[in-house]
Amino acid sequence: MSAQNTRLGIWLMVLTTFIFAVQDGISRHLADNYNVLMVVMIRYWFFAAFVIAIGVRGAGGVRKAAATSQPVVQMFRGVLLAGEVCVMVLAFTLLGLVESHAIFACYPLLVAALSGPVLGEKVGWRRWAAIGAGFVGMLIVLQPGLRVFEPQALVALCSASMFALYGLLTRYVARKDSAATSFFWTGVSGAVVMSFIGIWFWEPMTGGDWVWMAILCVTGAGGHWTLIRVYEVAEASAVQPFAYFQLVFASTLGVLVFGEAIELSTALGAAVIVGAGLFALWREYKAKRRLAGG
Repeated sequence: MSAQNTRLGIWLMVLTTFIFAVQDGISRHLADNYNVLMVVMIRYWFFAAFVIAIGVRGAGGVRKAAATSQPVVQMFRGVLLAGEVCVMVLAFTLLGLVESHAIFACYPLLVAALSGPVLGEKVGWRRWAAIGAGFVGMLIVLQPGLRVFEPQALVALCSASMFALYGLLTRYVARKDSAATSFFWTGVSGAVVMSFIGIWFWEPMTGGDWVWMAILCVTGAGGHWTLIRVYEVAEASAVQPFAYFQLVFASTLGVLVFGEAIELSTALGAAVIVGAGLFALWREYKAKRRLAGG
């Protein structure tokens, strides 16, 4: 992988995190006024149309994009991600963008912790130390004894746990399926399940909010497209640490657009979580290098 491609991948990852942060801000605005399930359902309709269009244009068409020897796991992945999106958007309305993302930042640590039982990977003491440090960071954000057992604080943590499991299952299916196949099942499965659920919560929307919904759908597709490009031009280990920029962008939107405040405990806890996450990613990179003989 050339340095030029790695630099391009880093910039594309930063752009992706910015797009997703904007998407989160729009999701919060719409979910403040409409049912979360309806908002996510419409978003998934566009997402499904997007992945089907990509499948049609690819070699072999939709049939090849959908071909998999593990359809149950693929469907479960798609449903799990749809559920995670619903839970995270709900967290935005309960906690705001700043605190939700501060807690959600722990998901790479959850991936590291669960990679052993789910994927059979070895987790050494250094990564366990990083996981422990991230847990301390979460306690700082959640303020033990004050709010740690309130449902509002646990919603974002639930979302992070769901996304971590989704990431692990994505690694699992990647052993047999291509990224295009996983992407296809993610969009279609999510759209099907959200249609069955969200249609019961349909509410009329104003003209202005339909514009925001259209922007939400476009940013969703655009963000996924740039993310695909990221992994086409650069190694995941080189660009993954830059995914934490989403915390920065989302927090900035929360403060400037929604008038949220960044408390000292939230900033400190987020810094500990991000630091621990970066260390865990570095240890994973080193482990892969050793296995590759690099």
